[in-house]
Amino acid sequence: MALWEGGALGLVLGLGLLMIIGRLAATRRPTLESRVAPYVRDVPTLSRTWQSVEPSDRPSSAFMALARPMVSRAADRLERVLGGRESIRRRLERTGTGESVEEFRFSQVVWGLAGFGSAFVLGLLGPAREPGRVLPWFLVCLAAAFLAILLRDNVLSRQVRRHEDQILAEFPAVADLLTLSVAAGEGPVSALARVVSSCRGALPDELARVLAESRTGVPVATALDSFARRSGLAIVSRFAEGFAVAIERGTPLVDVLTAQTGDVREASKRSLIEKGARKEVAMMVPVVFLIMPVTLLFAFFPGVVGLNLLAP
Repeated sequence: MALWEGGALGLVLGLGLLMIIGRLAATRRPTLESRVAPYVRDVPTLSRTWQSVEPSDRPSSAFMALARPMVSRAADRLERVLGGRESIRRRLERTGTGESVEEFRFSQVVWGLAGFGSAFVLGLLGPAREPGRVLPWFLVCLAAAFLAILLRDNVLSRQVRRHEDQILAEFPAVADLLTLSVAAGEGPVSALARVVSSCRGALPDELARVLAESRTGVPVATALDSFARRSGLAIVSRFAEGFAVAIERGTPLVDVLTAQTGDVREASKRSLIEKGARKEVAMMVPVVFLIMPVTLLFAFFPGVVGLNLLAP
């Protein structure tokens, strides 16, 4: 019993330290670079220069230098066992993180090892020390590793949904700004550059990728077509395809963008109405199971108490 109490106290202490460290990291004082960078965006900062010079595959410690080859081989085997490379590649593109399939498999292996290690440590605290429980608990550790791998895949799907929700929330404002820039006389590339320099978010980051491709020699229409194929949202794909077709065929860009912006506004209204309808059904749960019972209790409880007092 003392061992369980010690393990519980250690777990509580570890969670408390993690919460303290996370809070300190979130509320730390901003650096001079982070405060000055918004006003000198065109000047390359020291961190960006260092990131461009420092190799990305440099191990952070001797342990990582020894463990990384083994984990990489395990990631290759996991890729051969699970498959689904094309689906993962599409979802990684839709997250906008720039992570490759190999890096994702590597993170899955790390999550699986973390799940196996957590179950193993939990077993050492008591359940696996009993006679005849070693093999069943080892199977539990394997199951925990498999669930951690599946959880990493689920986290990727949630990242995709969160990224797409952020794009939908930013899309009306970005479309309006792009339309106003073109209406003011700027070209497609200049309008994209103005949107990218003026806005921050998931959609401006995607447009920054389109702008970077156009500056490397890729036609703007081709870059917009690739953005339309990469996006998992139909409304964004229609907007990008309409923008690209207008550039290719010489259609008045202002009229096309104005019509597209109106469609974006209508789609945003429909999305809000649909979301409100779904939330209305969800709001019935607290009304039926919490508010109504409490109301009935306050209505009938005094009468029940009065009848008990009047009863002989």
